[in-house]
Amino acid sequence: MGQRIHFVVDPQGWCCMGLIIFIWLYNTIFIPKVILFPHYEEGNISVVAVLCYYFCSLFCIASLFRASVADPGKLPENPKIPITEREHWELCNKCNMMRPKRSHHCSRCGHCVRRMDHHCPWINNCVGEDNHWLFLQLCFYTQILSSYTLLLDFCHYYYFLPLKKENW
Repeated sequence: MGQRIHFVVDPQGWCCMGLIIFIWLYNTIFIPKVILFPHYEEGNISVVAVLCYYFCSLFCIASLFRASVADPGKLPENPKIPITEREHWELCNKCNMMRPKRSHHCSRCGHCVRRMDHHCPWINNCVGEDNHWLFLQLCFYTQILSSYTLLLDFCHYYYFLPLKKENW
């Protein structure tokens, strides 16, 4: 499994990644300012809840960058095919290169990828053999951060605000 850096020149992918980073920055600044810090100062939540939010946010953005720059399993220009495996390889119609049977050609990236799942515009990269686990890690951390934010919003509107009104 290679850990080479892979960068795709795709304006649509750059727009999608820019949107994701903008939303991430907005939530990393807005949620703590509106929900976490005021309730921490009032003593309703502990510092652990604030630190957990920032750790989840950090893991999410780190996994986004790792998945977007990791090599998905791009096939080399001149692959060395062992004689015993020649029947498991085929010719790509688009790039005229030999590739393993489960490889696919990505029209966005312009090359063949081993065990390609799909081209994801949100990470601006193909999801293939070498970065599939990074993509799943990104999905996991995004789900954790989204669930935690949803829980904080729920607590804010249905627990902390009625608590303030009764004490007021």
